[in-house]
Amino acid sequence: MGNTIRVRVAVAGALTAVAATGAVIGGQPADARAVATAGHVQTSIKWGECPELAPGAKRNPGQTCGTVKVPLDYRRPGGETITVAVSRIATAKPGKKRGDLLFNPGGPGLGGLDMPGQMALTLPKGVLDSYDLIGFDPRGVGHSTPMSCGLTDSSFLSVFPYPGAGGSIEGSATAARAVAKQCATIGDKLRFFNTANTARDMDRIRQALGARKISYWGQSFGTYLGAVYTSLFPRKTDRMVLESNVDPAKAWAKMLNTWNQGMNDRFPDAARVAASNDTELGLGGTVDEVTDTFLTLADRLDRKPAAVPGTPAVINGALLRAITYQMLLHNETLAPLTQFWKAAADLSAGKAPTDAGVAVLKQILADTAAEPGVPADNQVTMALALMCGDTTWSHDVDSYAEATSAARAEYPLSAGMPNNIRSCAFWSTKPVEPLVKVTSHGPRNVLILQNRRDNATPWAAGRGMREALGGRAGFVGVDNGGHYVYGTGSTCADKATVAFLTKGTLPGKDLSCDGPRP
Repeated sequence: MGNTIRVRVAVAGALTAVAATGAVIGGQPADARAVATAGHVQTSIKWGECPELAPGAKRNPGQTCGTVKVPLDYRRPGGETITVAVSRIATAKPGKKRGDLLFNPGGPGLGGLDMPGQMALTLPKGVLDSYDLIGFDPRGVGHSTPMSCGLTDSSFLSVFPYPGAGGSIEGSATAARAVAKQCATIGDKLRFFNTANTARDMDRIRQALGARKISYWGQSFGTYLGAVYTSLFPRKTDRMVLESNVDPAKAWAKMLNTWNQGMNDRFPDAARVAASNDTELGLGGTVDEVTDTFLTLADRLDRKPAAVPGTPAVINGALLRAITYQMLLHNETLAPLTQFWKAAADLSAGKAPTDAGVAVLKQILADTAAEPGVPADNQVTMALALMCGDTTWSHDVDSYAEATSAARAEYPLSAGMPNNIRSCAFWSTKPVEPLVKVTSHGPRNVLILQNRRDNATPWAAGRGMREALGGRAGFVGVDNGGHYVYGTGSTCADKATVAFLTKGTLPGKDLSCDGPRP
């Protein structure tokens, strides 16, 4: 689902739906204030050591950690509680501090406890002087009362499955039904680990920090979480940056469907890299030729997977596409991605990969060290909890088969994955509340950052967030590919972000920025 490819967290998914109980008045649920303040509210955090890291991982030495207790079910604030792990790097200077800047890396299901240290490497002095950097593992994730369905498959493909050879979804349906049944063994507790409650947890963090308002920077799924928070608590929101956006009107299934066009927009960037190196790679001398080579290879691997010598790994069409999807998230991984295509093509043809191909295969297929105290399937469990628990899904298997077939014909690069059936079709519980309505009601204090060629949160999704927030937000669109905007080569976008965080300056009109082209 996600890899740490650079200093920032690479997120494969980009979504989330949300909710709040009660009627909506002026865009804000009538009970939003009540559910956030009823019951015992923690008013301070005891800062100390942070949880143990995975072997080989590093952490900012200035980071401290603590916990905040929150209700499992905000409708019963005096009932069972869970723990949310919180971190802080106190970078703000005396006399210059504006407040606290809370981060979320998205996922869904990614932990953000160490995100302050990652972001501290990229932020200028003016921002660091103005804010203490705050991270947290969302409820159910990482060290925040981690949830586990006990799944043996914790891969990207278990949540975002590709159809089988020829487009069959029979295997996907069987696997999805089994996963839903396994998660049902947890009982109904998992249904409270939704996005609306995560947003309410954020306000409990704000109160525990002793802050009247809180600033926020959310990436990917974290943009939806931020939009929900500021819809529930508009008067508690200071300055909010939403980077690589989810369309609030399309949670969940319709947002996944945007990946079809997102792949079409982004894939040519990698194909150009491959075409420019055709002498070495032999994948084609034009974008169209490379695209045809990729599609032919994926189809061949669907029907006859290729073993990777010296490892238990087998590359099939689904794995080829999944790795491609993830490596398209960053411009700096496009060249290694083309080497991976070359290695997969060689293996499929019965040839030994080149030295460069062997190196990239080792890196891609290497095991990731487990984080102590976190179940191996935690991220998958929580991705499913949010996607399946925030909103209802169709239970009609035939409708998924029809949609997948149509998508494969129109968007062969995605091969029907965004429309395929997943465990949400068989989920055992219904959402505990309706979706939160993200609206334009509230102060003008949101900056939206969006790349034009983002395969995980496509341009149309960013425009959807822009439409939902309306006059509340300023918008910066960048002619760039990949899943992140700030710090990826657009001086224009970086300046706009820093000006907003330090001075509160938002573009008067939607801003178009140039970006690097691979």
